[in-house]
Amino acid sequence: MPSYYIYLISSLPMLHFTGNHPVISVDNFLERCTELIPGKDFNLIRQAISTDAYALDSPKNNILWKWREFDLGLRNELARARAARKKINPEKFLRQGPSFDINITHIAQASLRQGSILEAEKYLDLVRWEFLDELAAGHYFDLDFLLVYALKLAILERWTRIGTADKAAMAEKVLPH
Repeated sequence: MPSYYIYLISSLPMLHFTGNHPVISVDNFLERCTELIPGKDFNLIRQAISTDAYALDSPKNNILWKWREFDLGLRNELARARAARKKINPEKFLRQGPSFDINITHIAQASLRQGSILEAEKYLDLVRWEFLDELAAGHYFDLDFLLVYALKLAILERWTRIGTADKAAMAEKVLPH
């Protein structure tokens, strides 16, 4: 199957981190990809946005490698910061990952200073979005663009689920009377 990245990418709507529903769903995006890109590239995109993406020990794609290192480092730093607040050892919460990065430490600390859990999550996803923008620089009609697009789309769908969640039921689970 020949790859038609230019046709696929030019047909995709622009994504913006605004809290609005995405114009295209992840499922619709994946459906379009199956028709226009090679199977191995499609499988890589699907793996990248799966909930099991951290099972990719050493992604062969440079963009995916950088994304995994950044997000894993951020998650580890958040675990350290939250454990420090509770005065517990963070080691059992950490995943094997990148070495210390002061920028990620600042991001984690800034997220803890947000006014609410929801604001902290939005801040973290905005930072992730900006990191993905940096990764996409110079990639216009290739697999790397599609990987970044898929990861951004997954972030937007997460916020759609958050926006439609039953807040009262969630509060009851977190803060039982």
